[in-house]
Amino acid sequence: MSSVELQQHLPTRAAGSGVAVLIPCYNEEKTVGDVVRQFRAALPESEICVFDNNSSDGTAEAARRAGANVFLERRRGKGYVVQSMFRKIQAGIYVIVDGDGTYPVQAVTRLMEPVLRQEADMVIGSRLATAANSQFRWLNRVGNRFFLVLLKFIFGVRLTDLLSGYRCFSRRLVRGLPLFGGGFETEAEMTIKALQRGFTITEVPVDLTARPAGSPSKIRVVQDGFVILNCMLVLLRDYKPLTFFGGAGVLLWLAGAIPAIWAGIQYSETGSLPVLACLIGATLLCAGTASMTVGLVLHSIARRFQELDHQIQTLADDLRSDDSR
Repeated sequence: MSSVELQQHLPTRAAGSGVAVLIPCYNEEKTVGDVVRQFRAALPESEICVFDNNSSDGTAEAARRAGANVFLERRRGKGYVVQSMFRKIQAGIYVIVDGDGTYPVQAVTRLMEPVLRQEADMVIGSRLATAANSQFRWLNRVGNRFFLVLLKFIFGVRLTDLLSGYRCFSRRLVRGLPLFGGGFETEAEMTIKALQRGFTITEVPVDLTARPAGSPSKIRVVQDGFVILNCMLVLLRDYKPLTFFGGAGVLLWLAGAIPAIWAGIQYSETGSLPVLACLIGATLLCAGTASMTVGLVLHSIARRFQELDHQIQTLADDLRSDDSR
């Protein structure tokens, strides 16, 4: 689908609200102007919005000169910027792209097609897909692969790129997705929450290019890696409490079995019962049982909330359908 055909589909497929291209930026004075102009040329009828994350350089001025609407988000962190974007901007289709000039503007039509056709609520521009030819630093590639394996193991989800900053969203998803993370964990949070709340996600390959000279990356590999890992564990606790607390309970049982077995062996050999070992073993076994019980209770509560959320989404879809008639 060409960009012209894409624009022709927008009034009927996007509830008349058009497209918003959202560009989060922190100290991207060297690149943001070109990004804005490229997307303006590709999607001339769209609203181009740059969200400046309290930059210390001329990012906001460069974006205004290029013709973008500029918003300021003073809370430092990409997650806060995304929350502000979703709260302030009204559109039928949302495209998010980083302002560093590393994502190809020509791929935007392929990102938007599944949303326009109502085949997906989120489309991820995958830098790690087989068909993609991306310029990755080896440490970033290893980190991405690690989180993909973890995502598959914990949530059973098969994706090729969890942390891509080039995405397209439906209005339905943007209005129905609660986001709380303030940093670079926002991509992981929105992906996992969208999947757990029943939204449809698909991927299209995109080629990531290297940053231009003089435009350093803002990613702190180790620190941001721990933040993303913590985010995934918190979401595991919230959305799969039986797995989280049940797994902890099993580990506590195994740990408690060690001193209990040793105490039994000592009693059979010497006739005396080591009190400390018995106390430690009993404490760990009780803690494991308590953890399992908590997991079962929270699992039942979470399941009821999932049912309630499904009913609310169904009602919202019915209301939107009635309004569009």
